[in-house]
Amino acid sequence: MIVLDTTVLVYAKGNEHPLRNPARDLIQAISDQSIEATTTPEVIQEFVHVRAGRRGRGDAANLGRDFAELLSPLISVEAGHLEKGLSIFAAPDAPGAFDSVLAAVAIEAGAVLVSADQAFGKVQGLDHTIPDREGVGKLLGA
Repeated sequence: MIVLDTTVLVYAKGNEHPLRNPARDLIQAISDQSIEATTTPEVIQEFVHVRAGRRGRGDAANLGRDFAELLSPLISVEAGHLEKGLSIFAAPDAPGAFDSVLAAVAIEAGAVLVSADQAFGKVQGLDHTIPDREGVGKLLGA
């Protein structure tokens, strides 16, 4: 299973960037049902927040709905995820609180977490992939 972080969604729908095309390829593979992926409602919410600041609320809400449908069923964050995430967050050089909880969700699911945030690489027990050409290529079996 693959769990997507907000960065993948932002790059897939954003302006020119080295990670834009690989993120788009990943989203297309999910859409084509070549691979399975999901995320949390909180990731969708964060994407909508970021997108609204750049493109307006209507556009952001519509894309948020599209991503929620594409990545359904979404993973619900539960109390155990929060506790494990807070333990991850307390470690030196850990990701931020939001990302630590997302890491806990991915670890419990036995999933690969795809994110451009390299801080995830410091989380023990987390399978983290950067959404660049190489990382996405490996996920897609290329």
